[in-house]
Amino acid sequence: MTANRNADLLPGNLMTNLSHMKPKPTHEVPPRRRGRSPIVLAIIVFVIIGLVTWGVVGRLNAVASLHDVAREDAVPDVQLIAPASGPKSRSLSLPGTIKAWYSAPIYAQVSGYVRMWNKDYGATVKAGDLLATIDAPGLDEQFETAKANLAVAQAKYKLATVTSKRWKALSGTQAVSQQEVDVQAANAESELAQVQAAVHELARYHALEGFKRVVAPFDGVVTARNTDVGAYVNAAGGDASARGGSSELFSVADIHKMRVFVSVPQEYSAMLKPGLTATLTLPQFPNQQFKATFETTANAFDAQTRTVVTELTVANANHAIWPGTYTNVIFSTNSNPDVLIIPEQALMFRAEGMQVALVKPDGRIHLQDVKLGLNLGQTVQILGGLTKTDRLIDNPSAGLLEGERVNVVPGAPGIAPAPEFRPSKGVKNPGPKARDVPSGTDE
Repeated sequence: MTANRNADLLPGNLMTNLSHMKPKPTHEVPPRRRGRSPIVLAIIVFVIIGLVTWGVVGRLNAVASLHDVAREDAVPDVQLIAPASGPKSRSLSLPGTIKAWYSAPIYAQVSGYVRMWNKDYGATVKAGDLLATIDAPGLDEQFETAKANLAVAQAKYKLATVTSKRWKALSGTQAVSQQEVDVQAANAESELAQVQAAVHELARYHALEGFKRVVAPFDGVVTARNTDVGAYVNAAGGDASARGGSSELFSVADIHKMRVFVSVPQEYSAMLKPGLTATLTLPQFPNQQFKATFETTANAFDAQTRTVVTELTVANANHAIWPGTYTNVIFSTNSNPDVLIIPEQALMFRAEGMQVALVKPDGRIHLQDVKLGLNLGQTVQILGGLTKTDRLIDNPSAGLLEGERVNVVPGAPGIAPAPEFRPSKGVKNPGPKARDVPSGTDE
């Protein structure tokens, strides 16, 4: 028996013995099933369907919300105003130019050289005051020649007179014929005409001699001096032998009273009548106003500008106003308060004519034709097409269409119509529900 045990422990039989020693399982393990349970699959399907439904419903809600926002944004916000009564008086401000009561450019009437000028810019002069002296040697010689020609003509006339008398004494005798007597009498008359011509020629040169003294034509102020000592000057058309152009030597203006010229538009021409007054403002006197009175008008409109030149006068005893000054002319006249007015920005310039955008009770636009009156600056008169109870858009867009829906808002911060154009508080919103307006807005 000991020998058999040892044989079992031999290496060749070791694995065989070990296999006999492994315990045997009591039962067999079933094979693993493939796929999932139907319950699990159903749950997964329901979850997927729920997710898809939730996504579709969410997207439909988002699209509907976007449609609502787009529809709301497509309705423009507008602010309403009401026509107001016109002012009892209106003012019109126009640019004007101030000129001197009299203004004269002074030219040389003789050619020569300036010997001396006596008055400079801004000098106050009286009529006849010497402004400058011209040295004209050629004129002096012509004057002397005229004197000599007069003496020759007088001598010839004296001889012709004596001869005529002698021939006339011999008339009727055998010594002379009547023809010769008549010839001598006619010769005496011809010499008399020569004397008269020489007298006028001498007077002309005498007058030109006087023009060597350039004098002021009236009381005023020297506003220009365009010459100097030694400058050569040409006669301004008075000397046919002069060559070259002529320029003014001085300019003298009478500024005790000033003329104001302003171009008034055609629609305001009815106010131009005696008794009309205006207020002048000058840039150099910002805190001072000057009163001007109506003088005359051209009684004709400029075909290019449709304005009429109007002349006013303003006193200038202290010479504070200078010629050439720019001024702002403010007219003030009575106006009819029964005529309605609206702001200029409420008008719509369409091919159909001038229109305004009314808002009807259902919140839709009606484009109303209107007839305009005078332009009062920032406002304009409405002669027809509107009533006091109408409500119109303050600043309509050019793209507004007839029947378009709008959303009325009370106002926007810092942007509000003038108080006279604000509708009464009892007027209900004619449009869709008004959007929220930030606090502090103008109503």
